[in-house]
Amino acid sequence: MPRISVFYGIAIYMYYRDHAPPHFHAIYGDDEAVVAIETAEVLDGRLPRRARALVREWVAAHRDELTRNWELARTGQPLPTIEGLD
Repeated sequence: MPRISVFYGIAIYMYYRDHAPPHFHAIYGDDEAVVAIETAEVLDGRLPRRARALVREWVAAHRDELTRNWELARTGQPLPTIEGLD
């Protein structure tokens, strides 16, 4: 599972050939959540409120890149990293 971004202690990963809907995994400390790319909603798991808000902000800024990475992951291609939040 490639790590595609890290910011404020939050690590973002995508699995190769993962199931729909398009999503990524966000890990913060002992918490992990599956987050939808289209809506930035937590589909499974949990994140603390502040980490969840930062992930939503990051998704809004990088949705196109996330969508492209999802498409690459579905076909087993290398995933470029995505900038974190400043």
